[in-house]
Amino acid sequence: MKKLKNIKIDSTIMFLITFIYLEVIYKVFMHYHIFNISTLHILLYVLFFVALSKFISSIFGDIYNKILSYIIIFITTLFYATQMVVYKIFNFVFDFSLMGTTDQIMDFKGTGFSLVMDNLLYIIICYIPFIIFIIFHKKIATNRLKLKENIVVLLVAVLFYVLFLGSLNINKTDDYSAYKLYFNVNNPTISLKKLGVLNSMFTDFERTMFGFDEKVIVEKNKNKSKEIKYDYNKLDIEFLKTDNEEINNMHNYFLNDEGTLKNEYTSYFKGKNLILFMAESFNEIAVDEKLTPTLYKLANNGFIMDDFYTPTISSTLGGEFQELTGLVAASGFINPWKNGNNSFPFGIASMFKENGYNTYAYHNHNYYFQNRYKYLKNLGFDNFLACKNGLEKKINCDIWPESDIEMINATINDYNKNKPFFVYYATVSGHGEYDFTNNKMSVKNKDYVKDLKYSDKAKAYLAAQIELDKALEKLLKKLEKEKVLNDTVIALVGDHYPYFLDTSEVNELASYKKDDTIEINHSNFILWNNKMKNIHVKKVGSQIDVLPTIYNLFGIDYDSRLIIGKDILSNSEGLAIFADRSWVSDKGSFFAKTNEFIPKEGIEVDENYVKKMNTKVSNKMNMSKLILTNDYYKYISVKKGE
Repeated sequence: MKKLKNIKIDSTIMFLITFIYLEVIYKVFMHYHIFNISTLHILLYVLFFVALSKFISSIFGDIYNKILSYIIIFITTLFYATQMVVYKIFNFVFDFSLMGTTDQIMDFKGTGFSLVMDNLLYIIICYIPFIIFIIFHKKIATNRLKLKENIVVLLVAVLFYVLFLGSLNINKTDDYSAYKLYFNVNNPTISLKKLGVLNSMFTDFERTMFGFDEKVIVEKNKNKSKEIKYDYNKLDIEFLKTDNEEINNMHNYFLNDEGTLKNEYTSYFKGKNLILFMAESFNEIAVDEKLTPTLYKLANNGFIMDDFYTPTISSTLGGEFQELTGLVAASGFINPWKNGNNSFPFGIASMFKENGYNTYAYHNHNYYFQNRYKYLKNLGFDNFLACKNGLEKKINCDIWPESDIEMINATINDYNKNKPFFVYYATVSGHGEYDFTNNKMSVKNKDYVKDLKYSDKAKAYLAAQIELDKALEKLLKKLEKEKVLNDTVIALVGDHYPYFLDTSEVNELASYKKDDTIEINHSNFILWNNKMKNIHVKKVGSQIDVLPTIYNLFGIDYDSRLIIGKDILSNSEGLAIFADRSWVSDKGSFFAKTNEFIPKEGIEVDENYVKKMNTKVSNKMNMSKLILTNDYYKYISVKKGE
């Protein structure tokens, strides 16, 4: 018995048990298959990291080695816990480029803390090995190794790394093969599935710190000789010469993009006023003829977008970025946008001001949140009003979330007599969490939903969206009273689906069963004027298409090549892009996690279609990133006519 008490477990076993346990737990949490080729890649990388951890924690004396061992395990476990909690809350994966956007959680009056507490079980599950090894720390051997022994350990680490690299050659030509994810493609969601958390987190950290650019495949313009009825939405652009090869490659890409044609709806709204909303957590599940009659009216009249999506990428910041720039946020590099330093010659407020409009921007939450005051100014909004820079004098900014109705009441007289006007509202009443205790908008409108046969969270979500509906009702009545409604266009999209609801709760309110990758993001793009006839648009669209669609409708001259999104009303093929590079086109849906393409009913595609579309998606995401990281727009110049 005395001998058993003196038996110690080498720290190598501690590392091995911990890292394998964490990878298995993550696969189970994400409902990934365990017995497939990705497990081989993950196991070999785990063995490499075990040997590397053993090498690092065997250089010093016993006490320091033990402390170092526990630090390695604690920090590594934190990676796994972070991934699980972030995915549970937001339905997207964590990557290091999001570090600058953490105030999206922490700013919301305790919401961040409560979200972590709600998911404490996942954190505890991850830390079980760490806790056990702390309790039995006296049984863990962390002796200093001799030089020759340490060299052997290091060589073992190198061996497993080489074997890992060799394993990547299996199916290496697939679009999202483990090989391409490791060397060529930045797709954290699929990397986590195929390469594991350890590998993906270290790779992502390296790419965030030192940069990583994917190859952009330039497709030659093949349609220049086609007979066309309309001109292209293009400007006379000078692509400035530079010694920077990457900038020159971008010039080449845009020169070979034909852009989109003007169409029968070009200048359809020319000269009219525009009120554009980014509606917090708005989704089609909030549209109900009885509960939200104004939203129902607007969504089912005007331009009726039958196949529109609001991809949930980087939360509110990503949704707003996509709506206001026409670029894809999924590249994960939107901090330059947040800092407000990039050149945006086609900034939406700047473009409307050039066309004689008075411009305004409002938000009924913190003026400083996510640097909104910086990036809106960069787009041309020079009179942005929100809580803590003046709006708090007109509305109650001490509740959470604040009221959209109060914001409309407090601001509408600023602009309704200054025609033509362009107004941008970023709403907040629809924000989660959804309950009838802490969410003041849900509490305020509880009586409207109390008898519905849904879960409390689903009812609380609807109650919060009722505040937006009543704000819109108030807005329309005021515009009509002032006799400007007929000359005003209302445009509205959500920033993301309500991710404070899980998929089952979303499906309580949905008219069909939604998956948690693509269809959960299916929503409305409200584009309405009181005097227009109803026009159904069956083409696929998403937030990045809002800006060019508005420019075309209002007759604003722009260059459609230089905006990644495209005018939904043009003859270009519709495309919506999601965070993991899944996509929906007019011909079907592609799920990147399973590498599965599902064509729409009655549609057939050739064998190269999916590969061609994957290339197109990668190009759009990569160019969006490069536009930001290179501040690309400063390398172009619009030639002015004489």
